[in-house]
Amino acid sequence: MDKTIEELTNDLASSNSDARRVELRGQIESFKEKAESAIRKHQREVSYDTKEFTVEMVVDKYHEGKDTDENELFVPDYQRDFVWLIENQSRLIESLMIGLPIPYIFIADVKSDDPDHDGRIEIVDGSQRIRTLHAFVKNELRLKGLKLVPEINGFMFSDLPSSRQRRFKRISIRIIELSDCTESTRRDLWGRINTGSDELKDMEKRKGSKHGNSPLYKQVLEVCADIRAFTEAAPLGLTKAKRGEAMEFVLRFFAYLENYETFDHSVRDFLDSYLEQNSELQNNPHQDMVDEFTAVMSFVQDNFPFGFRKSKGSKTTPRVRFEAISVGVALALRENPDLVVKGIDDWLFSEEFKILTTGDGANSRVKVKNRIEYVRDKLLGEE
Repeated sequence: MDKTIEELTNDLASSNSDARRVELRGQIESFKEKAESAIRKHQREVSYDTKEFTVEMVVDKYHEGKDTDENELFVPDYQRDFVWLIENQSRLIESLMIGLPIPYIFIADVKSDDPDHDGRIEIVDGSQRIRTLHAFVKNELRLKGLKLVPEINGFMFSDLPSSRQRRFKRISIRIIELSDCTESTRRDLWGRINTGSDELKDMEKRKGSKHGNSPLYKQVLEVCADIRAFTEAAPLGLTKAKRGEAMEFVLRFFAYLENYETFDHSVRDFLDSYLEQNSELQNNPHQDMVDEFTAVMSFVQDNFPFGFRKSKGSKTTPRVRFEAISVGVALALRENPDLVVKGIDDWLFSEEFKILTTGDGANSRVKVKNRIEYVRDKLLGEE
């Protein structure tokens, strides 16, 4: 195996042989040349300009035409829903009022052959902030949870003195506007800006990646996430639903169904790998995948007393429980499409199944395989 540049550098530092040092320097220079070549290959020319918009301008450009998707400043479909808590929104408003700086907002001038869309401005990063400004100025946000200026807790924009309203609308927002920037570059930039963010969930990052517009994502994940039998059998709660949890569940179903035997501890890497390998395959049987998912959801809804939930009163669905039941059912139906279920209660709420779906090591390869095949075998009447 070839050594890394770090290893070669360490070898160079410890070598006492002139001939060996010459050889190592040559190898290091070769690494540098390859690195420079790779950088040049992937280098992108992105033109940008720094601007300042007032709060009023930002809100107006976002608001006018928003309901018909004709607003000049718009949120692209690869970004997440408006998910900031009221406390987060309130802190942004408080920061602006007292003059604290906020991060730059990234936008992009969109070029289109359609004259109705040409020249619109895509929000690349900053949609939560812009939607917060819009909600506040349009009296849809009542401030809450502020500690630095608690005196404005409970205030809406219209409750402020007219002079403060005018000053707030004139506050400058720092903007970086990209031009001649492709959609793939905008998606990539958004993903890189949000990498490592605690607030951004894995599925939101995938939505913003290059795979977010792929056939698998659009024709399978998004479609399956809206199937009624799924949403009824696997309730997620409003917050999780807005963060892409439904599509996370769908992705888990297909990834484990096809590859559960090769799962290796990291769920994120496992799902990302499946998405990477299957996103752009044009011959994917997308409708067959949707049909199979629908059949599995309907089967669970008809035969399992609480769907994927642990109990009748549960308002959310555990991921591990969903994976075990959904994939186990799918495998059983593949073996016996006319499957008739008896005695589910005997094993579904057993201590054995509980151990397989909870506790330490729930995402170990052995447990993943055992819990999926446990459901499959119980449904098929095998011990």
